[in-house]
Amino acid sequence: MRAPDVLSLFLELAAIPSPPGEERAVADRVLEYLRELGLEADEDDAGPRLGSSIGNILCRIEPRGEAPGLPLFLCAHLDTVPLAGPLEPVVGEDGFVRNAGGTILGADNKAAVAAMLEAAARLLGEGRAHAGVELLFTPMEEVGLRGAAAFDESRLRARVGYVYDHAGPIGEVILGAPYQRKLDVSFRGRAAHAGMYPEEGRSAIAAAARAIADLRLGRLDEETTANVGEIAGGTARNVVPEHCRFTAEARSHDERKLADVVQEMLETVTFAAGLAECEVEANVEGSARGYRFRRDDLPVRLAVTALERAGREPSFGLSGGGADANVFNERGLQCVNLANAMVDIHTPDERIAVADLEAMVDVTLALVEVAAEETDGAA
Repeated sequence: MRAPDVLSLFLELAAIPSPPGEERAVADRVLEYLRELGLEADEDDAGPRLGSSIGNILCRIEPRGEAPGLPLFLCAHLDTVPLAGPLEPVVGEDGFVRNAGGTILGADNKAAVAAMLEAAARLLGEGRAHAGVELLFTPMEEVGLRGAAAFDESRLRARVGYVYDHAGPIGEVILGAPYQRKLDVSFRGRAAHAGMYPEEGRSAIAAAARAIADLRLGRLDEETTANVGEIAGGTARNVVPEHCRFTAEARSHDERKLADVVQEMLETVTFAAGLAECEVEANVEGSARGYRFRRDDLPVRLAVTALERAGREPSFGLSGGGADANVFNERGLQCVNLANAMVDIHTPDERIAVADLEAMVDVTLALVEVAAEETDGAA
């Protein structure tokens, strides 16, 4: 049975809801697709530990041909950000796929899933020579790269891999991603009746508001950002609020600079708490470790050659976000993120061109072809 082409497959996958932890239905369709190609896939036991309905899915395509070449792994995540409506993917007259249901499309990252699966189908169907390809599909990427973090990377034979998880034009090679820190800040004041005894109260909300107003937020420089994303507090409009908490983050491509920004944020919230006569507790956690490739590193050179072979002009950039590539690079593998032309991801305007879906299949096949010709290895 011939598997569907990349557009049909993408439309099918995009119509299946798969918010973090609820990827079972889309995973089952991926497993079915792989079986239709005559491939075996293994699902690990990470699901229960993650609170997900699935584990990580690994499928190995054995080498074909005599040249040793370089095996590759290709990784895509099966979850999307949470939905705010139905999924009704449609192709418009302008050649773009959108969701008519008023919420996200899920091109992040199902466009990559579809391209990798279609490339596997063509690789097998056309009997192309290759040095081995491993397909890895992860859950819960959108909530902290948790699926990839729970995967045992020693199961991979390949030491070089790619993800397609950047909303930029095809041809853009991501050379680096930032280091990230998460901050959870909790203020504690003193409750009092706001109309009768306000002098006795100590407003935790006022303390948090002062702290946020004093924080440097947004783009701090060309490689550093900071943000406050959530705030909650109080119990009633007529009560001086005893509690308030907010969540924040900082990111930088320079790890030392990130440490300085986080320290500045901690000093700012401590100062604001003191002015308001409140107590404050701040917890800092690392959420992703950054990385940086050089243009002459092996996976970058392979990507450049493959893009040129697929008729695309390579360019280079840095990402402001994290991807499963962060996890693999931290663990000693070499994993490059390639842009796949998603537009306005995580919004109701999310879209991707049919031509770009098809182009990423060509890029994938070119990557496999170039890797099969590689003789220097991953060292």
